[in-house]
Amino acid sequence: MGAHALGAAAYAVKAASLAAPDRPEIVAEEIGWQVAHMTADVRAALRTLPPVGENLSGPLGPGLLASGQLGAIIRDIQARLDESDPHVRACAHPTSPMDQ
Repeated sequence: MGAHALGAAAYAVKAASLAAPDRPEIVAEEIGWQVAHMTADVRAALRTLPPVGENLSGPLGPGLLASGQLGAIIRDIQARLDESDPHVRACAHPTSPMDQ
C-alpha cells in the first residue's frame, strides 16, 4: 500500500508541474507540502519501504515509478520523510537562544 501512496503522491506532483510549466519551483513546493502534511504514522510507514528502484520485486522496483520525473519525485519524497518529522527537525536544527 505504501508504494501506491508514493506513486499517487508522485503523480500529483507531476500534475502540478504540468499545470504550472512556468514555475519550475512548483515541484519542490508540492513535495514539501505533501510531506509536511503527512502524519507521523504515515511517515513512519513510508520509511519502512525500500528506496525506489533498489528492490527488484514490487512496485518500487526498477520500472515506471523508479524512472524519469516520477522516480526523481519519489526519491525526493523518501529523502524528506525524516526532515518533516518535528522530532528530527528539533534534533537537526536546535533552536538558539536568539530565536526565543
